[in-house]
Order: sequence, then C-alpha cells, then structure tokens
Amino acid sequence: MTANQSYVIVGASLAGAKAAEAMRDAGFDGSVVIVGDERELPYERPPLSKGYLLGKDAREKAFVHAEEWYGDHDVALRLGTTVTGLHRSAHEIELSGGERIAYDKLLLATGSSPRKLQAPGADLAGVHYLRRIGDSEALRETFAGGGSLVVVGAGWIGLEVAAAARHYGVDVTVLEPQPTPLHAALGREVGDIFAALHRDHGVDVRTGSGVTSIEGSDGRVTGVTTSSGEVVAADNVVVGVGVKPNVRLAEAAGLDVEVGIVVDEMLQTSDDAIWAAGDVASAWHPLFEARVRVEHWANASGQGKAAGAVMAGKGEPYAKLPYFFTDQYDLGMEYHGLVDAQGYDDVVVRGDVSSGEWLAFWLRDGRVLAGMNVNIWDASDAIKALARGRVAVSRDRLADVDVPLTDLA
Repeated sequence: MTANQSYVIVGASLAGAKAAEAMRDAGFDGSVVIVGDERELPYERPPLSKGYLLGKDAREKAFVHAEEWYGDHDVALRLGTTVTGLHRSAHEIELSGGERIAYDKLLLATGSSPRKLQAPGADLAGVHYLRRIGDSEALRETFAGGGSLVVVGAGWIGLEVAAAARHYGVDVTVLEPQPTPLHAALGREVGDIFAALHRDHGVDVRTGSGVTSIEGSDGRVTGVTTSSGEVVAADNVVVGVGVKPNVRLAEAAGLDVEVGIVVDEMLQTSDDAIWAAGDVASAWHPLFEARVRVEHWANASGQGKAAGAVMAGKGEPYAKLPYFFTDQYDLGMEYHGLVDAQGYDDVVVRGDVSSGEWLAFWLRDGRVLAGMNVNIWDASDAIKALARGRVAVSRDRLADVDVPLTDLA
C-alpha cells in the first residue's frame, strides 16, 4: 500500500545510498529520490585518504553502488542539485532553481564539511582540503610532483594524508597545537605512539605548534608561519582541522539542532516525517543513554541502513557500538567503543608496541570504555564485548597477553 508514497533523501552520500538500499530491502515499493549537490554517484570517503589517494584502488571501488543499481532498484538520482529549502508544512523540499519535490517521508543525510583554517593566506593556491573525490584526485596529482608539504592538524585525515604523501616521496611536516597527534580521540599515551610512527617514516611531527599565517608569493603558497614564529617552507598545505555537520536546512526549517540534528534512537527528528543519519545526526544511544554524534564511515553506513528500514516500517533502535579504522604505512587499526564526555582515567596497552601488533584499552573506574586492535585481526569481537558491557577488569590481567580476552568479559 506504499506504492503511491514518496521518500526523499537529501544527501547523495554513503548514508543516503544505504538508506535507499534498506528501503527497497524492506519492501518499500513507492518512489525513492536521492538529491545531492555533487555530480558523482554516492561514494564512501575512506578511500579518499587511503587506497585511492595512494593510487592502489580504482576509482569505482569508492562507489557505494554501481550506476545500474539505481535503475535496477528504481531509485531516482538528482545529482549536481542543491537543496535550498525545507518546507515542513507542505512536505516539500526546494531546489536551487525553485523546483519543489514533495515527500511523504524525508531523510536528511547531508553529512559534514571541513572546517576552514582561519589564518591570513588560507585562500592561497596550494592550500588543500580533503573531503570530496575531486580533492583526493587533486592531491594525488600534487603528491606525484614531489616537493614539500605542511599538514595542518594531526587528526585522522591529517595523518593519513601525511602517510600517503610520504608514499609519493614528499617531504612532510605536520603541525598540531595539541600535545600529541590524535589527542582528542586517543589521548596522550596512544597519541605519542602515532607520533613515533610518523617520525620513523620521515615526517617532521611538531606538536604544541599552531599556525599564525600561510605565506605566499604571486598568489601561491611558499610556507607556513607557526605559533613560535618559525616559517616552514611548503609547496603545498593540507588543512585537516575537523569538520562541522551540515545542519543549515534543519535549522532553517525549525528542527531541533544541538551541534547535530537531534534524533531519537529510531533516528527520527522532532518532525515525525523526517529522519537524519550519518555525520549530521546527534542520536540518542540506548547503550550509553546519551546523545552521540559520530563522524566515521561505519556510523554513516549503519545509520543509513537503520533509517531506511525504519522509514519503511521494519526498523529497530540504532544501538551499534561506535567503530572507526585507519591505515597508515604498515599499521592497520580498528577501534570499538566510546570514551564519553566524562573521559577516561587509565590506558592499558597489551603487547609490545615495537612488534607492530598490540592492543590498547581506555578505562574509567576500572571499566573498559573502548579498545583498539593494531594489526591483530582476531580480537575485534572480544574488544566489542568488553566495551559494550563496560566490563570491570583487572588491569594486570587485561595487559597480560597470556590471559585470553574472552576470559575477561
């Protein structure tokens, strides 16, 4: 009885494409329309700073579905199209040319945008950001030319870009105002390990170092002035100082927004005809009994599927454990869990870091909040069990590689 209904997805993203897939898998037989401002098919972003940037993966590998999938599943794509308005009372979205598209149910999967560097010279040629597939292609061409690169920000994007640039033989300096790389995500203890990893691969990692200005000549970058007053020469600069959720449509339409679009455990907004998923969603998490907004691939994929199923009448509360991964040089890592606003009070490293295979756990009051596996691929299930259960553990037993993790759960 849904054949006459129309579901519209704003955001031709991973979350948007997975939502459309879930709608069809759940048996929804009405109209499904995906609207996105990029001209590319919906794609996944991890390859942009990993395999595709390194030149190891084909372009098509990034796409969520092949082009024919959309036709085969009767999903209409409106690519290269900007949504400028959301008219809730009329159940319509408005496009940049004035056209309106009606919906019975709407999903906002608008993602996030890079935070811009607020410093003189940030608009010079040679200053790059990495968010879209075209950005990755531009960086590939840039790195192939060699030269010197300054990376501003030692978060995940910054470090993956630094590793890719070293793969091409580029001289790399990383500037990070925090005491370690990944300080907000992993803290000092594990952040120091990542700093050592990059230094071992020839990267000049400078922590406690901010950016005062970008220097240039004839409109192009020549260097970066740090907070200490030193000028670091650079042929190119990549800025990776975080992202901000794209909430403009939601705010203008009067939806509840608190950093991200506020949704419940079913990913429904304050409007019962509108859902949100991915980077943009600040979702109530049943496990943590708090709002959680996650800016990683697995969350976009999982919430997209969940929202699509819920909209089609076959969903359930979204309660997956946050997950992210990285590949840098010969280090592959997976992280499961959540260190919430209360933080952690202990970090336990299990194994020999120098061997390249080890685990780390973040604890508070003796309970596991999160864990990560580095080049150990059979530990994920046990880590998830400890993190999901917030299991109380003996620190010494957790660190002892001879004690099976399954004996701690």
